[in-house]
Amino acid sequence: MESVIHDSGDIVDARTAQAAVSTGRLPADRAVRAALARVHRRFQADRGGRVADYIPVLAEADPELFGIALAHVGGSVHAVGDADHLFSIQSVSKAFVFALVDQELGHHAVRRRVGVNSTGLPFNSVLAVELNHGSPMNPMVNAGALATTALAPGGSAEERWEFVRRGLSRFAGRELALDERVYASETATNQRNESIARLLDSYGALARDPVATTDLYTRQCSLAVCVRDLAVMGATLANGGVNPLTGERVVDAEVCRDTLAALATAGLYERSGDWLYEVGMPGKSGVSGGIVTVAPGKGSIAVFSPRLDGAGNSVRGQRVTHYLSGALGLNLFASTAHPQSAR
Repeated sequence: MESVIHDSGDIVDARTAQAAVSTGRLPADRAVRAALARVHRRFQADRGGRVADYIPVLAEADPELFGIALAHVGGSVHAVGDADHLFSIQSVSKAFVFALVDQELGHHAVRRRVGVNSTGLPFNSVLAVELNHGSPMNPMVNAGALATTALAPGGSAEERWEFVRRGLSRFAGRELALDERVYASETATNQRNESIARLLDSYGALARDPVATTDLYTRQCSLAVCVRDLAVMGATLANGGVNPLTGERVVDAEVCRDTLAALATAGLYERSGDWLYEVGMPGKSGVSGGIVTVAPGKGSIAVFSPRLDGAGNSVRGQRVTHYLSGALGLNLFASTAHPQSAR
């Protein structure tokens, strides 16, 4: 199956676009603002994909909403479109909860208890758990995310919830709140996630009660964010764990490395290989239409657009990020010959 990015016909020509080579820094603010405005205009009329409807409240989203933000590790944030519209964070939360748990338990413990390999199957696959003998496999798919959330510290359900909510708020640089309508709607329809949690529990791969774990995971996915928040959260990972707006250290630099490595393997589920091949940065998507992508040492791009492809990734979000990866020189795999070695 061709990727959404490839189908769009918006491949940056690497033979002529010198900006597509990673420079180690972002262009000047003026160039960044111009690129955001240009790409927003370019994809404003894109109607590809469809809004998620398996969670009833998500089906109510306005498909025309479209916001883009870029946060620099130096603290500047640039945004265009519906950048202040609140939506539920959904699966994008997986990356940041993983970082918080990795900070608490450490590199080796998280790798052993959750895993970091791609399943190659859809994000909510039960078969992936069975094929891998109960291993959650990766924190960016639902089984691994449930196993990660179950590791959140705290003596009670509310303490564990506050660990998650407070931690994600520190990433965003402001207090995040639960979207009660989303939480209620997801609670009424999360039987598949509860089944996955029970299956993990049957293999001894879940640290806490499966019902309580599913509820906590549902809560974390129901936190309300805007695209500016996601950009700042991603920029915190790009900045060695220090929030570029508040100056607070949220997690250690080693945790950021671990998180971005896990994102690279499965951040866009079974399309993650296509994503790295075309965009060249680790990213994470969510079924509400949010997507965040991180350029280590530089910053983060976040896009909100509710229409999704068949794998649950924002169509415009993918195309916008692909465009900006080339226009702003963010692809981690792009290079040119060093002058001294060129003949």
